[in-house]
Amino acid sequence: MQSKSPARRTGVERTFRVSIALKGLDGVLELAGGVLLLFVSPSQISSLLRLLTQHELSEDPHDLIANSLMHLAGTMNGSSSLFGALYLLLHGAVKIVLVWAVLRDRLWAYPWMIAFLLVFSGYQAYRIVVRFSLGLVLLTAFDIFIVLLTWHEYRSRRAQSANTPR
Repeated sequence: MQSKSPARRTGVERTFRVSIALKGLDGVLELAGGVLLLFVSPSQISSLLRLLTQHELSEDPHDLIANSLMHLAGTMNGSSSLFGALYLLLHGAVKIVLVWAVLRDRLWAYPWMIAFLLVFSGYQAYRIVVRFSLGLVLLTAFDIFIVLLTWHEYRSRRAQSANTPR
């Protein structure tokens, strides 16, 4: 079997590390969002979004993003806010732990990262079917891309550790 050139190996590994780091940043943002949802009421969120979108909606009453945010705020209640907070906290915490472990080359974390991303990609695919969202499609595509990179790196790391004398 042919080995990959050092330049290509470095490029794939660099892409993997940057992608995983972005996933970690996403996890930190999810944790922050989960904490905010725990401590900010749906009416406060609605008021803030109304303030933030007011100018845009006065210029363009059909603005897709502003209207989507206002619709989302209008459908929030205490239980959906709690579900969102718990979802973001759990998802963010697991993501941060797995990203940290993968970046520290812990072999056990690679299959867990793959499984975690595949489970949530499946859930995201379900959500896309129920209600299409371009943002969710892009997030799911990014997650699948990271799954493929993680699988590639896991196989490479396992082969390296198998060939390393103990």
